Amino acid sequence: MIELEGVPELIGPVMVAAFEGWNDAGDAASTAVAHLDREWKGEVFAALDAEDYYDFQVNRPTVYLDGGLRKITWPTTRLSVVRVGGEKPRDLVLVRGIEPSMRWRSFCNELLGFAHELGVEMVVILGALLGDTPHTRPVPVSGVTSDTDLARTMDLEETRYEGPTGIVGILQEACTHAGVPAVSLWAAVPHYVSQPPNPKATLALLNRLEDLIGLRIPLGELAEDARAWQLGVDQLAAEDSEVAEYVQSLEEARDTAELPEASGEAIAREFERYLRRRDGGPGPGQAPGGHATESGEGPSYLRDASGGRGRAQRPPRGGAEPGKDTDQGPEPGTGGPRPGPDGEDDSSED
Repeated sequence: MIELEGVPELIGPVMVAAFEGWNDAGDAASTAVAHLDREWKGEVFAALDAEDYYDFQVNRPTVYLDGGLRKITWPTTRLSVVRVGGEKPRDLVLVRGIEPSMRWRSFCNELLGFAHELGVEMVVILGALLGDTPHTRPVPVSGVTSDTDLARTMDLEETRYEGPTGIVGILQEACTHAGVPAVSLWAAVPHYVSQPPNPKATLALLNRLEDLIGLRIPLGELAEDARAWQLGVDQLAAEDSEVAEYVQSLEEARDTAELPEASGEAIAREFERYLRRRDGGPGPGQAPGGHATESGEGPSYLRDASGGRGRAQRPPRGGAEPGKDTDQGPEPGTGGPRPGPDGEDDSSED
């Protein structure tokens, strides 16, 4: 039995989870949850026992000095709670950690135990995968679920993916079997610039989450960071003619695919977000009129372009990610950072 002391009764709580590792290309998903925790000043109320779920040779503990005293931080998964104010307050339970090395079923059962005790109404799991998408276009974000009713009422896709999966897929299925409504949001990160961070993908995930749960999320400097990131990648891509040519081919393919849709639905969604932000006023750190879109467009001021992060990599021949079946659906089969032997993400491509 899980006992939660010091946690007040929550209002319409939604659990939002992300895990570093295989399902976190560009660190986009874990950074999104960290952003929510930071902006809303989350209070950690629980941490899973690292001994139960992690191989410390894969995810190594770190040593740091605190006032001259050496301390150790163990890799684990932590839960915090934030209250979002306004006319209709609502609580979020934030789950942020590392994909476990073992005992995945027990891991999911423990998280679902917290969800049950806290009265969580829905679980939203964030993920990011490597894809054939140009960095110059809005980041595609897919919302998928295993629940037919949820797919219909929330305009989501029913997952049809078959293949290797990560903790995101396992947790979603565990929620389904436990009768807890669950949704996964997947951002597609350009595979030719996969190194973290990717603030543009993080921004896209937060915008999609905002639409899904109906809350206005303060973006802080994230829109500005996304613009700086894109400018930096533009410069790096322009220095390599093969990469520039490849990016152009991705742009043409993307534009051709989206042309028939010139997307009334996307326009309506963007307008609804605009109204929500206008009525609620600017969030902390966001100037009036500084509305951010999935393309990273935000305030007119920019950081120096040299602040753009990432190193454009030469695309694989044929333009496709090795082992990636683009017809399988939005959950990645092979794309995403993979833990290296020292616990660092090894997402570089040849």
